[in-house]
Amino acid sequence: MNITHIAIWTNDLERLRDFYCTYFQATSNKKYTNPVRKFESYILSFKNGGCSLELMYLPNLTNSVHQEAKNRTGLAHIAFSVGSNEAVDAMTRQFREAGYKVLGEPRLTGDGFYESVIADPDGNIVEITI
Repeated sequence: MNITHIAIWTNDLERLRDFYCTYFQATSNKKYTNPVRKFESYILSFKNGGCSLELMYLPNLTNSVHQEAKNRTGLAHIAFSVGSNEAVDAMTRQFREAGYKVLGEPRLTGDGFYESVIADPDGNIVEITI
């Protein structure tokens, strides 16, 4: 078995799509729209194949993602492998300079990963690791 995709609800579909396409080289399909439900989505694919990211929109979504991860259930984070410690450091600087919130500076974690942690435009937690 494989995970085929992970889905994220958003109030700003285009902004979130642009973020993942710009910083993580995702490729987007054409927007799917269901006019009856007013549902819209994109499927983002990544160079190595594997798991995709589905971004979904419905009008009037409530925002619960800003609750601290330790105080809620559900998806904790998404992690992207960028290949090296230097790439983790460079991307962390790039996000900071672009005005994105860096939640965790690059470091070697207790379980042996070199990573940093940022928030995407909606506040979803994204780990950048080797």
